[in-house]
Order: sequence, then C-alpha cells, then structure tokens
Amino acid sequence: MSGYLKGRLRREDIIAAAMDVYREAGYHGSSLREIAKRANLTHAGLIYYFPSKEALLAAVLERRDAEDTEREKLDTTPPGVEVLHHFLAIVEHNTRNPGVVDMYTRLAAEAVAVDHPAHAYFERHYRMARDNAEATFRALSERGELRTGVDPAMAALTFIALWDGLQVQWLTNQAEVDMLGSIRTHLQNLLTVPLD
Repeated sequence: MSGYLKGRLRREDIIAAAMDVYREAGYHGSSLREIAKRANLTHAGLIYYFPSKEALLAAVLERRDAEDTEREKLDTTPPGVEVLHHFLAIVEHNTRNPGVVDMYTRLAAEAVAVDHPAHAYFERHYRMARDNAEATFRALSERGELRTGVDPAMAALTFIALWDGLQVQWLTNQAEVDMLGSIRTHLQNLLTVPLD
C-alpha cells in the first residue's frame, strides 16, 4: 500500500472516530486524545494528520456536505423539481443515519456562538443552502410551478428552518415525528405541480 493511500485511509479513520465522539459529547465535550484513542492512534499521531481540533472539525463537517452532494449529485442537477427530489432523498438518508443528524444538530447549536470554530462553516453552510433552495424555488416560479405569491427567498429560508427544526424534533421522538413526510407535504404545498 502506498504511503499516500495509507495516509488517506488513516485520515478517514480519524474523521469517522471524530464523528462518533462529536455525536456523543459535542465539540466542546470532546478531546483529541479520545478521538485518537478511538482511531487507534497516539495523540501525536493524530496531530500529524490534523494539527488542531478546529482542523479536524472542519474536515468532519466538509465530509458530511461532500457525501450529501456526491450521493445526490446536487452540484450537477439544475434548479427545479429534481433538486427537491434530491433534498427529499437526503432527508430519507438522514432518517437511516440518526447519528449523523445528531452530530450535525449538536454542532449547529454549539456554533451559534461567534467564537465557536465551526461558526464560519455554519454561516457558509446556511448561506449556500438558502441560495441553492432559492435558485430552485425561483426556477420553479419562472416555470409557473410555484404557487402564486410565494416569494422564492422566503420559501428558501423557511424550508431550511423547517428542515433543521424537524431534525431536532425527530431526534427527540422518532416515533411521533415524520420528518420526511412533513418536508414532502410542505414542499408539495408550495407547488402547482405534483412533487412525485
């Protein structure tokens, strides 16, 4: 195995271990020593790959976004109903992976503090999420597929807020909160065409 491949695999192990620790303890409750232990590394070994806790956090968050984008081809799908299908596929994926949702919601809550290392990430993340959703709602509006009177920017803002809020409620009580059904119903109520 080449050194490059070995290093890449080691980074993947560290990111996976960090995701587990962040899920359990949040960012502030976690330590690089615990992450190193879970990745079967020494603390110095982990620092070789990620020189700071902040660098590791950035890698974890970027991994989550990259996986969603790659799996759902969000970077190559033109704005419109197909993007809404991809959003719903992400929600469905999340319902099968509650640990990822838990990690995301914990970090998002912690990162509202301006001095949190993930604050800038979440600012970018939410801006991009709103921009992508707004582009889709705007394209739908131009095609007459968005209900009259629905403002694309406001629809994007409330859609992202609904999605994040439902994730918290779903984590609290998965038996009673139908995250996928709720988001599907909300989106369908904005459209003049069938979502499916």
